[in-house]
Amino acid sequence: MQKLIEGIHRFQRSLFSQNQRLFETLVDGQKPLALFITCSDSRIDPNWLTQTKPGELFIQRTAGNIVPPYGAVMGGEAATIEYAINALKVKDIIICGHSHCGAMSGLLDQASIEKMPAVKAYLDHAEATRRIVEENYTHITDPEKRLTLTVEENVLVQLENLRTHPTVAAALSRNDLKLHGWVYKFETGDVFAFNPDKSQFLPVEDVERPQNQSDWSLPPI
Repeated sequence: MQKLIEGIHRFQRSLFSQNQRLFETLVDGQKPLALFITCSDSRIDPNWLTQTKPGELFIQRTAGNIVPPYGAVMGGEAATIEYAINALKVKDIIICGHSHCGAMSGLLDQASIEKMPAVKAYLDHAEATRRIVEENYTHITDPEKRLTLTVEENVLVQLENLRTHPTVAAALSRNDLKLHGWVYKFETGDVFAFNPDKSQFLPVEDVERPQNQSDWSLPPI
């Protein structure tokens, strides 16, 4: 706790005072660029990763960047998604997985989470991910490669879960929303985006920038 309190004091003395005008403008409301759904893992900082300021990202963090299908859990996930689209009018939603994900490791090794019933129950929303890896990738036996594959497949599964939310489906149908699948490799700083044309994750900077758009949004999946 001492480190956290000292950090608050440093923030107030330096960072806040240097950006006081920015923080004052936030009183008038928020207009985030995107809803960023990522893992609760402490090794990920969405604002550092995207170099965004307070007010620019609406962030939802869950174990394994999981998005329960609509109706399965009427909790914070569904409420956050609904508010982001209906109230904040976000135009982009990113689901961002990451390397060395503990949740995905637990999904692959069910025995390791046997004594964590809440975690185990929550990971049921990634059961499709587990089945895809177990049944379609038996030839990949290297643990590290298998975990990386699971992280990538889970991003795609959670994007499909996201589409079950009525606000998402409605916004997509009127072309008011784009969905994006990212994977962040925190040990190298690399970010990969899913390219549906090639059915693979590519470096995010290699994803083609949309043409004839003065207001560029993030690369769509």
